[in-house]
Amino acid sequence: MASALDDDEIGNDDYYSLLNVRREATQEELKAAYRRLCMLYHPDKHRDPELKRQAEQLFNLVHEAYEVLSDPQARAIYDIYGKRGLDVEGWEVVERKRTPAEIREEYERLQREREERRLQQRTNPKGTISVGIDATDLFDRYEEDYEDMVGGGVPHMEINKMHISQSIEAPLTRRDTAILSGSLSTHNGNGGGTINFALRRVTSAKGWGEVELGAGDTHGPLFGMKIFRNLTPRFFVTAQCGLQFSSRGVRPGVTTVLARHLDKNTMGYLQWRWGVQSSMNTSIVRDTKSSHFTFAVQLGIPHTFMMMSYQYKFQDEDQTKIKGSVKSGFFGTVVEYGAERKISRHSVLGATVSVGVPQGISLKIKLNRASQTYFFPIHLTDQLLPSAVFYATVGPLVFYLAMQQLIIRPYMRAQKEQDLEKQRESSASNIAKKKQEAEASVSLIILNAWYGKFVTDNSRKHERAKVIDVTVPLQCLVKDSKLILTEATKSGLPGFYDPCVGEEKSLKVLYQFRGVMHQVLSGDTEPLRIPKQSHRIDADT
Repeated sequence: MASALDDDEIGNDDYYSLLNVRREATQEELKAAYRRLCMLYHPDKHRDPELKRQAEQLFNLVHEAYEVLSDPQARAIYDIYGKRGLDVEGWEVVERKRTPAEIREEYERLQREREERRLQQRTNPKGTISVGIDATDLFDRYEEDYEDMVGGGVPHMEINKMHISQSIEAPLTRRDTAILSGSLSTHNGNGGGTINFALRRVTSAKGWGEVELGAGDTHGPLFGMKIFRNLTPRFFVTAQCGLQFSSRGVRPGVTTVLARHLDKNTMGYLQWRWGVQSSMNTSIVRDTKSSHFTFAVQLGIPHTFMMMSYQYKFQDEDQTKIKGSVKSGFFGTVVEYGAERKISRHSVLGATVSVGVPQGISLKIKLNRASQTYFFPIHLTDQLLPSAVFYATVGPLVFYLAMQQLIIRPYMRAQKEQDLEKQRESSASNIAKKKQEAEASVSLIILNAWYGKFVTDNSRKHERAKVIDVTVPLQCLVKDSKLILTEATKSGLPGFYDPCVGEEKSLKVLYQFRGVMHQVLSGDTEPLRIPKQSHRIDADT
């Protein structure tokens, strides 16, 4: 028994070999193998402390293997990725009624998403592209004689501003992270760019600090510091200070934000800013499963305003949201309303209509693709024209419905059909492979095995046979439907002991191979290799 409980066997990750079953084993075969091994490795059968400890380890491994292989879903994952696949979070969300082939496909998708998340968590890339379009010529036309000019009958639209920004993060250690960001902007032919580098360190479980350096062709060098700290489980503070160097001198700035959890879904913020645009802002944000509400008031130079917004979240698979907001202050009043919807697994499309005095009417289209944002603000008119409001509202809706019917849904159906076809091909190939493996599989089952002194001579009938049942230990030694014993006494094998010390011993085995009964009697020190054709029991005998 001692030789069976070695470290190599204890560290075995091959559950099929551990249970000594074929990879296509049925639930009945698994259960039978599990029971035999539990009988062999049960800790209560051993009095020696060391053997008892090793038997307990093997007993736990056998139990672990049976739990995995007896669960069709877990077994499907294990067949593909082995034991390491069971340690990956995400596969447990797979619907348990699915077939193993479907589970394999779903798990592979989860694996790809996990790798993508791991890569994004390392670099956390974020980007924004904003393209401003001036379309006022659609509604604010010049004098009628303008149409007499060449090309005057076609409304003129132009791109008057553009902004591009990108940032990435690079973890240096478990506590330190480097952040590199940059941006380019242009407006009516004038523009510039900036580049920033920040180093963030997690000081404790309650906070972190950040140092930032920047440079640009419009604002000059920048030096800043930022600190975040959790004061209590429900209260945190953020403080930021910076020095902006320019041809006009040094411009300092300080920003402090105090935040508190008012209840499970509500946050309260108090912000104080001192510098070029000094202000004080207080806001309340309530976010629930079905809605999002924000109320804010700001007193400052040059902007003082009051703002209220509400967003309703539909509980559908496309995560549809409708929103509206009102913002009023010294600059005027702006009313916005819009909607957004998920159009693919990683993409969200939204549109917002902005009606303001004196800002006019604008249509804002936003597309979020993973961590990238594409923003298109379209300025329609400087006046409050009902026609502009109508077309800004109806136009995007009609365009989206047309795209949904003509492009998005046909594309999604084609993708679904393609995935189903791949699944059918995969299932067909897997079924054929499994069938071929089943037909070619060879199983060796030890039905009975005895070891010790056998009485075969009639003249010695008065002597008593001294044998032990070694069926279970011998089955444990079967590997790949083969049993090979070397030239050594068999009393040293796992699960064997010497029932008759000093006397001649033999091993008698009755086994089944390819559905045919076999039997062999081998001497104690003779080598044994089964199956063999010579061991076959003739049906006629």
